[in-house]
Amino acid sequence: MSLAVCPGSFDPVTLGHVDVVRRARTMFDEVVVAVARNSAKSPLLDVERRVALARGAFADDAGIRVAVVPGLLADFVRDVGASAVVKGLRGGADFDGELPMALMNRHLSGVETVFVVGDPALAHIASSLVKDVARHGGPVGDLVGSEVEAAVREALAARG
Repeated sequence: MSLAVCPGSFDPVTLGHVDVVRRARTMFDEVVVAVARNSAKSPLLDVERRVALARGAFADDAGIRVAVVPGLLADFVRDVGASAVVKGLRGGADFDGELPMALMNRHLSGVETVFVVGDPALAHIASSLVKDVARHGGPVGDLVGSEVEAAVREALAARG
C-alpha cells in the first residue's frame, strides 16, 4: 500500500489545499494531511482547530486522514511509513520555496517529494490571503468551506 503525506500549516485549509490532497489521493492508496506547527508563522487558528477543520473538509473522502506533525516532518514521514511527501504548487515562487525543503526532507528521511500543480482556477487562493480578505470583511466563502469561513471569522472577531 502506498502512503503519502501532504504537510502544511493549513491556517486555514482552503479549497486549493482540498484540490491538491484529493488529486494526491488518486496517486496514492492513502494520504495523510499533516498539520504542522510553523515556528515562522503566527497562526490565526490553534492546531486543534486546524485539525478539526481539515477533518471536516475530508470527512467524505476515503483514504484521507488528518494528523498533527509533532516535530520534524522527516521524522513524521518515517513514523507513518510514507513513501512520498506531496506539495502543491501554484507557481514558480512556490517551487523556489519548496525545493530546499524537499531536498532536506529527502536528506533526512530518504523520502521523495512529489509536486502537484494546483488547479489554475484556484491558484490565487492562499491561506494568508483568505485571512487578509476576511480581516477586512471581504467575502471568502468561495475560497474555503463554510465551516472554515465561520471559524476564520470567529477567530478574527475574538482577536478584536
